[in-house]
Amino acid sequence: MTPEMAFECVLVSHDPAVFCTMDRILQDFSIHTNVCPNPSKAANLLAGGSTDLIVIDLESEHSADLMHQIFESRMQKPTILAVSAADCVIPGVHVFLRKPVTPESGAKSLKAAYSRMLRDYRKHTRFALMTPVLATDENNRTLSVTVTNIGEGGVGLTTNINIGEDGVGLTTKERLAIGSIVSFRVPLPGLGSAIHIQARVLWTRQYGAVGCEFVRIPPGDLQVLHAWLESRYRFKKPLFPV
Repeated sequence: MTPEMAFECVLVSHDPAVFCTMDRILQDFSIHTNVCPNPSKAANLLAGGSTDLIVIDLESEHSADLMHQIFESRMQKPTILAVSAADCVIPGVHVFLRKPVTPESGAKSLKAAYSRMLRDYRKHTRFALMTPVLATDENNRTLSVTVTNIGEGGVGLTTNINIGEDGVGLTTKERLAIGSIVSFRVPLPGLGSAIHIQARVLWTRQYGAVGCEFVRIPPGDLQVLHAWLESRYRFKKPLFPV
């Protein structure tokens, strides 16, 4: 996203009918757009890693090279809306728009692309917490961890101290193995009560960072989490309901 928290798009086309129509529709969706008549400039913009959407005219010269670069890159893939005069299927393209592009067909295709961008944004956005909690693993051991961030896609932790039965404190950097499950309660800022989370470890780092996916959150607590997250999302909304 741009600093103004608007979704960011790279529009690649040398066809005036395509970029004029799509640029107006993108403005209606409150999406900031960089218009690129050729794919070479688009490649430089995409290298920055902040692009949420690419609208690419498949009839533009070197468009195939740009598509290959996107698919081969290790960056988080943007939503791809491909424009073509012919019906075609390209793996990795999320939405197709058939020429000639009209305001109606463009808006319909962009609405589908926008929904996907919104899902990705919510999935990957995390909010910092830095809240120390006591967690329990599947062996009923008590672990002292800090919840560093939380979002719809999961929760981040850092490991602190393992409180053993003999009262001896042990570092837990090797105690949370990938695949292990931990349970804990964490308060969310601005709320009066904590929510219960059961999470599975997906990855760990030597310095103690741990990435987890949700395994189970009680239905009531899940509603609280979703409402809390929705109240903190900040992005420019379309000028009309979608």
